[in-house]
Amino acid sequence: MTDLERLQAWLETYPRAGELTSYQVDYTDQLPGCFGVFPAGMVEVERTENLLGQVTVQNQYNFALYVVFAKAPGDTEGAQINADWVMDFQQWVQEQSVLRKAPTFGNIDQHRERLRAENGALYDAELTGTAMYMVRLAATFWKHYEME
Repeated sequence: MTDLERLQAWLETYPRAGELTSYQVDYTDQLPGCFGVFPAGMVEVERTENLLGQVTVQNQYNFALYVVFAKAPGDTEGAQINADWVMDFQQWVQEQSVLRKAPTFGNIDQHRERLRAENGALYDAELTGTAMYMVRLAATFWKHYEME
């Protein structure tokens, strides 16, 4: 299973995932209940090498999660419901990470790994009655390499 597949399988365990109907990668339909994960690459945060030539690298995966909900222009009640979903999702990600239930991506120090959901916000609203929200996901993990 790839890292992206593991992330997707875990996202489907979110208790309110049933409110969503369609999952895609690098795309999402403009229909309520659709969501997409947009991988934004990996960043090497730090690299250390010991006297034996063993290398440990701290990495960070970055993703954007886009979710589409119903929201008519001027619909304050719908906006509140959508914002509550986004905030609840971010709290769930934090809880899963703290309890070590979130997926891990490294090959060492998995107890140190963190998965964060940050900056959830309204991204776009259409006059047709939909609103797209974006949440940034970031996963920090470590990889260890042995020189041959």
